[in-house]
Amino acid sequence: MNVMITGAGGQLGQEMVKLSQGRGHETVPFTSRQLDITGAGAVREAVARHRPDAVINCAAYNAVDQAESDWKQAFLVNGLGVRNLALACREAGAVLVHYSTDYVFDGHSTRPYTIVDHPHPISRYGESKLLGEQAVRDLSARFFLIRTSWVFGPGNTNFAQKVLEWSRQKDELRVVDDQVSTPTGTRDLAGATLDLLETGNFGLYHLTNTGSCSRYAWARYILETTGWKGTILPAKTAEFPTPARRPAYSVLDNFGSPGVLGYELPSWEEATTAYLEEMKVIP
Repeated sequence: MNVMITGAGGQLGQEMVKLSQGRGHETVPFTSRQLDITGAGAVREAVARHRPDAVINCAAYNAVDQAESDWKQAFLVNGLGVRNLALACREAGAVLVHYSTDYVFDGHSTRPYTIVDHPHPISRYGESKLLGEQAVRDLSARFFLIRTSWVFGPGNTNFAQKVLEWSRQKDELRVVDDQVSTPTGTRDLAGATLDLLETGNFGLYHLTNTGSCSRYAWARYILETTGWKGTILPAKTAEFPTPARRPAYSVLDNFGSPGVLGYELPSWEEATTAYLEEMKVIP
């Protein structure tokens, strides 16, 4: 395939480029500086020039707290930018692959969210991602809309990296135990995305590593695996006020995805260990 990747400089974009090239696809990567998806004309011109079979959009505004005040930019990138891609792909006959988030849900559920559940975001960031979802579903002829959660991998700032940095600076850490979801490694997510793309089974998917945990449990796993000798204690979200609200429970149910892929993604523990090995921080 001829695969065009936007947001190629981010952690998921970097992994997607590497895997796409490794599978022998003709890969056309654009960092956000090389192609600003908020420019409708630039997007249309790039898609028309390269004529990709598929466009995988890894470009996103991910500053959750900053989006509360900078909501216009969040809506521009995560909403209107996605609209530009959807329209350009439809004109060119290309498949659009776009990523959304568990933050489109309010976190009040007592069970994992399925693709049938109705989104109800509680932050401007979540609203911006829902706007992108609507653009994909309303305007794309052929698409994969993939919701995922707590994405981490080499190449950019993420929670796992922050935990490692905190552990180098302090002997005692306090991490919230009342936010629960599923850490998802970029390597697994990118591989499953390319596998989905090859099936041609278009639609909405939830795609995460398996299992779930709190931020505290994830941090503790990271620190135990790396041999950290300090103390980690559970805390509550209310103790760390932030501009944006986070869903307390946003685990995604991957129902439907394994039937199309033919497999389930590895556990979040396996994905975390693989990341720590790649970062060379395991004794």
